[in-house]
Amino acid sequence: MTRAGFTALEAELKKLKSVERPAIIHAIAEARELGDLKENAEYHSAREKQGFIEGRIKELESVIGLADVIDPTGFTGSIKFGATVTLVDEDTDEEKTWQIVGEHEANVEKGLLNIKSPIARALIGKEEGDSVEVRTPGGKKSYEVLAISYV
Repeated sequence: MTRAGFTALEAELKKLKSVERPAIIHAIAEARELGDLKENAEYHSAREKQGFIEGRIKELESVIGLADVIDPTGFTGSIKFGATVTLVDEDTDEEKTWQIVGEHEANVEKGLLNIKSPIARALIGKEEGDSVEVRTPGGKKSYEVLAISYV
């Protein structure tokens, strides 16, 4: 996991514990005051949200506890974990930039590519100028590696 991903997960955990959990406890208390819990939609909704929050807290605590934070800024050369890679689609000439990150911090919309994804697995070990063929669920794609950086 990168330092940025670790920090983001810690921030989410802190928010869940210090903001979301107390708010849902307060919402449950208010819903209980409304009377009959069997037909109290607010109560059932709040309890469901509490279950989600508690589950997410446990998941984050586990991930953070087992995390191995890697600082890729000292890396050079071929594509490795933490690399920010600029590719060009050889069919459409569309450029894309992704950073290869850990499973729990991946977000394709933000340019964070899961190291276990087909594209990341195909890129590992490649150099600038290499051509990469990737088998994705949408079919085969060919990319050329334009740039590799470790910022």
